[in-house]
Amino acid sequence: MYDYKKEKKKLFTDEGQKLFLRMRDHINKLLIISGAARVQEMMKNECAESWTMLACIDRLVELGEIREINQNTKIPTQYEIYVKNEK
Repeated sequence: MYDYKKEKKKLFTDEGQKLFLRMRDHINKLLIISGAARVQEMMKNECAESWTMLACIDRLVELGEIREINQNTKIPTQYEIYVKNEK
């Protein structure tokens, strides 16, 4: 089962930071092009553990860079939609 607190620790390794930065750049490109993106598109270009990639997305939310727009619905994670957070 996915546990952000556990997976977040992986982001602070050399490999985790590289993955986080690649995913951040990819997600930002998606959001510039379309304005919104589903998790499955955010994770599409990477070959890494799914939970670690989800932790990258959760970290971007935690940092206030992106936000989920369908928070109150019960949908599979891959269909969650995120947009750039207005700061």
